[in-house]
Amino acid sequence: MIRPPGFRGAAFGEAVDGDLRIDADKRRRVSGDLGIAPEWAFVSQVHGKKVVRATEPGALGEADAIFTTRHALPIAVATADCVPVVIEGAGFAAVVHAGWRGAAGGVIPTTLRQLRDSGLEPERAAIGPAIGPCCYEVGPEVAEQFPDHVRTTEWGTTSVDIAGSLADALAGLSVWRSQRCTYTDLELNSFRRNRTKARQVAVAWLPTD
Repeated sequence: MIRPPGFRGAAFGEAVDGDLRIDADKRRRVSGDLGIAPEWAFVSQVHGKKVVRATEPGALGEADAIFTTRHALPIAVATADCVPVVIEGAGFAAVVHAGWRGAAGGVIPTTLRQLRDSGLEPERAAIGPAIGPCCYEVGPEVAEQFPDHVRTTEWGTTSVDIAGSLADALAGLSVWRSQRCTYTDLELNSFRRNRTKARQVAVAWLPTD
């Protein structure tokens, strides 16, 4: 698991960690390493901007962002090219799944707004491994959604920097950003690379201490 520096309850998985949504044995092993409970809260991701609050582990329905104020309750999303984001602040933890549709639709501003409406102030965010602009080839219908983040792939076609757009949306927070690209890094799962059904999981939690 990748532990972003300065974060109390955040970890981003790699391929070797397994798909922790469905592999209970590996989830128990990873949870033991992280010092957290093996019962996690998940959502059915739909590439939207709905945010849900977790008070218990288990399935929370359709959404793309989760936050919790309950200590020691792990919350998680799964990715294999989309961007995982963990947001921390006093008294809460949040985790977000953002593909291009969610990013364009405002999943990050929506999450920040819901946190603040709940009396919670975001302080820092960690952006985990995702497909980079080096490799994320897109058509004009996607590029036009991110006019400030249009780039070029290594083979000369149009791409966009989704993680960069999310970093902009997190302006005002302390932001850590992974530089690992899921497409080129064989230690990470990438749907674009080989149409894998496997996912790596990003998990966040509010420590008890």
